[in-house]
Amino acid sequence: MLLRVLTRLGVLLASLLASSVVVFGLMAVLPGSPARVALGVNATDEAVADLEREFGLDDPLPVQYWRWITGLLRMDLGESYISRAAIAPQIADRFQVTLWLVVCAMVLAMLVAVPLGTLMAVRHRQLSGLVLSTLSQVGVSIPAFLAGILLVAVFAVGLGWLPSGGWTPPAQDPALFLQQLILPVTSLALVQAAVLARYVRSSVLEVMREDYIRTARAKGLSPMRALVRHGLRNAAIPVVTVLGLQLATLLVGAVVVERVFVIPGLGSGLLDAVANRDLLMVQDIVMLLVAAVLVVSFVVDLLYLVIDPRLRGAR
Repeated sequence: MLLRVLTRLGVLLASLLASSVVVFGLMAVLPGSPARVALGVNATDEAVADLEREFGLDDPLPVQYWRWITGLLRMDLGESYISRAAIAPQIADRFQVTLWLVVCAMVLAMLVAVPLGTLMAVRHRQLSGLVLSTLSQVGVSIPAFLAGILLVAVFAVGLGWLPSGGWTPPAQDPALFLQQLILPVTSLALVQAAVLARYVRSSVLEVMREDYIRTARAKGLSPMRALVRHGLRNAAIPVVTVLGLQLATLLVGAVVVERVFVIPGLGSGLLDAVANRDLLMVQDIVMLLVAAVLVVSFVVDLLYLVIDPRLRGAR
């Protein structure tokens, strides 16, 4: 068990190192000088050279990479090429906003998808099961940003029940914070719940065909009771895999949804940095997103060991 955990921790660290090289390399091969962008097209070559020297952009690439990666380990993300402000506090503020969105959306998606997918599986030969399966299929085909636009049109513009966008910290005004959170979280969770529900349905259907479920049914248990007592734990293993992938999808989906609802999260920060060609900010945010996805995958691997005891002794 301990060896498997240490092995997967080693894979995580190697993946983080390889990802950092790829992210740095992609930023390094982009044409143009960030110093030229920061100073404008009318800047003299001497001024551009001075700024490149100040940021260390004239150093060899291995030196720049080493300075960047060791800075990350010290939580020093450098200074923005455009605003000259420290990047770490900006990313920390935006990350908190995105974390609220992603965590709330994932919790809502699970609360909807698990009972809905189970119900779809138990009633897969009934009309109600077919209707729910069709609705989930429709939900899968709707992009998160389109769901957001539709929700704004109905609940903000049409009915006027909720604000169409904006962000207020929870400590400043909890009521307004919750109101502003409902539409973006719902738009993110709707699509994820539809996708997750279909995986839950497939997994539960497969478990319901197992011999031990038939044995439980033969002893007089109803399909739902047999499933809850003996099948849900096994059905959860493939669902956990999808859950990890869904969380990564949510991080990407939040980039667009934050723009739709004018939320100052990590996605909005990334798009602003790309528009301003603030390459160090882009590099730091992309690396943070990659690290978040890899850490989620690592946690999912550990959950396998908790859910399925057979894996703890496997090599």
